[in-house]
Amino acid sequence: MKLKLIFCLAILCTTIYSQEVIDKIVAVVDDEVILKSELDFQVNLLATQRNVDPNSAEFKQAVLNSLVEEKLVFAQANLDSIVVSDEEVNQRIDYQVDMFIQQYGSREKVEEIYGMSIEKIKREMRDDVRKNLMVQRLREKNFANVEVSRRKVEEFFGKYKDSLGVIPEKVKISHIYRNPQASDEVKKQSRQLAQAILDSIKAGTDFSGMAKRYSEDPGSAAQGGDLGFVKRGVFYPEFESAAFSLETGEMSDVVESPAGFHIIQLIEKRGESLHTRHILIKIKTDDKADLKTIDFLSEIRDSLLKKQGTFAEYAKKYSEDKETAVFGGELGTFYMNQLDKTLLDAVSKLKEGEISFPRRIEYAPGNYGYHIVYLESRVPQHKASLEQDYSEIKRIADEYKKQEKYQEWIGELKEKIFWEVRI
Repeated sequence: MKLKLIFCLAILCTTIYSQEVIDKIVAVVDDEVILKSELDFQVNLLATQRNVDPNSAEFKQAVLNSLVEEKLVFAQANLDSIVVSDEEVNQRIDYQVDMFIQQYGSREKVEEIYGMSIEKIKREMRDDVRKNLMVQRLREKNFANVEVSRRKVEEFFGKYKDSLGVIPEKVKISHIYRNPQASDEVKKQSRQLAQAILDSIKAGTDFSGMAKRYSEDPGSAAQGGDLGFVKRGVFYPEFESAAFSLETGEMSDVVESPAGFHIIQLIEKRGESLHTRHILIKIKTDDKADLKTIDFLSEIRDSLLKKQGTFAEYAKKYSEDKETAVFGGELGTFYMNQLDKTLLDAVSKLKEGEISFPRRIEYAPGNYGYHIVYLESRVPQHKASLEQDYSEIKRIADEYKKQEKYQEWIGELKEKIFWEVRI
């Protein structure tokens, strides 16, 4: 996630920064230019990441070469008529802007930092995002299926095994997750609060002011509940069903979704896109709900310890993590240093085949549940071994082969597409 965020920031900041400086052209590729500001930004960004001297002539040249290669691939993408839809561009932009908001805490903070509105930030990003998606699409088309045979993996390992170093400790884990369910009384109180807010607005109280005061949606409350234009399919079905049935300016009754109770107002409708604002009252859990969930998971753990079924069977039947439940609760295989603190605490003291006691896990600010974690296997830190680590070694060998093919292809592009470095 951090790498994606750095990439997103690089796109946005390069675009904005390059507009504020009287630039010199340092390279031309086909009908694209690389500006000195763009090169300087990328040099400083990568130097910070890699802890190298940004004034190094060799490092600066390597960064420029990389930028030239990207422009060459984009030129070829145009020649190959690589098409990226507006929907794909919009999805990537929305994702990146969401990352900005998550990093800085609010839309206002993002707008303050970049000196422009969210909508203008999106407009500034559009061209670079489209180009990067085209480059990505062409690379996938040419190299996604490149892989090496077992014999080549063995040859690669024989040649580079001393460079592979130590393989960190890794674990294969699964979990059963449950979300505490609020009591009927607590749910009733939340609905009553939402209804009281709706009644106040109908009586003349300002919607925006009530949203800022009461809404528990951190992404929109500060904007008076404004959610902007969003295409169908993004929100919960219950929310969309109510919102699409409204006329412009009309407010819904209290609408329940998995997020809580909403009061929705339609600001504008454009085909399959809606501009709405809302007030969200979450259904808060209480101590009784937490204890009930912990007891339920403890009972499952006790049954498993008595060999009354398998972990996968219970996960498929009872886990509320829908993405992993269908796979028997399997989360995957991870190096220990990849686990976040919550999972690391749960796994670090387990032996193979053991199941943790119920533990609280937060998956978003203010949102949490409980899970039990099953440690299926643990592989201690060790020197790279073809027998133990074949899949990882093959992945590295595949990437090495892809890079070789990619450099050969870049050489071919340099022969047929005009490019020139001017420093």
